[in-house]
Amino acid sequence: MSWLICGTVPDDTFPLCLGTWRTEGNMLVPADVKVCGGEGTVPAVPVERGTPALAAAAALALEALGGEAPKVLLVGDCGSSQGSARLYEYLADRLGAEASEDLSGLTFHYLFPSVDGHNRILMALDARTSPMPVLIADAGFMYAAKMSGYAERYDVFTPDAGELAFLADEKAPHPFYTRGFLQAEGLDRAFLAAQAWAHKDSARLLLIKGSVDMITKKGREIGRVETPCLPYMEPVGGTGDLVTGLLTAFAAAGYRLEDACLKAAQGARLVGELVQPTPATSIAAFMPFIAEGVRKAAGARKPSSV
Repeated sequence: MSWLICGTVPDDTFPLCLGTWRTEGNMLVPADVKVCGGEGTVPAVPVERGTPALAAAAALALEALGGEAPKVLLVGDCGSSQGSARLYEYLADRLGAEASEDLSGLTFHYLFPSVDGHNRILMALDARTSPMPVLIADAGFMYAAKMSGYAERYDVFTPDAGELAFLADEKAPHPFYTRGFLQAEGLDRAFLAAQAWAHKDSARLLLIKGSVDMITKKGREIGRVETPCLPYMEPVGGTGDLVTGLLTAFAAAGYRLEDACLKAAQGARLVGELVQPTPATSIAAFMPFIAEGVRKAAGARKPSSV
């Protein structure tokens, strides 16, 4: 069964394309990628952060786990929303036309938040005769899922602390409008996760990224990952994308989602331990170590859980 990653690259000239990718050095290179609804070549993209970093991490991790490479639906969007709108429309139409397509999961990433685009995709999924795929959302699409009122339809969200405060604010239509008291230091993440679930603004599972990674289920903490502790991973752009990429890989490899969340958080730290990053380290430097880190996480004892 296939897994599909959906996201953007910050280049408005980049075509809407679908297929599998491989990493070569610090570049994500098309392996079997075609332009959607047209012809043309698809350029390689740098693994700096964002969806390219997530896709590279997921592909490398799945290879280490013996799984099938994920497909990636990618489009250029520098913030105008036009590229994202094309992706929303194409995916909704494809899901409707390919209702029997064997799809085990979807990971949604950096996309301009559109409630209408989001809802069209969800309606297309509901209309399919095949089982509902696992739904994972991060970044912009997570915002759209929350804004739509259908957050609880999702299996996993992967927020950082600021995004968690947005999920916990039932009145905020966008992270920019999150009420300040929800970002106060006195409010812990467990409280915010419980609030988000109580207001139906949370996926069933949250993988809350931070200096201590916390996993919650229906608003209740079920696990956390604290070691290895690597403070210099914090300023490296793309480490959150790395975690979501590893989560995608473990989920696509058939791990129970609760375990996939724990293994992804632990795996990212083990990769970081191999890299020994400084604040100047690029996320691309993590890629050669993903296979070893993922294999260690797969074979390790389960991180602390409750």
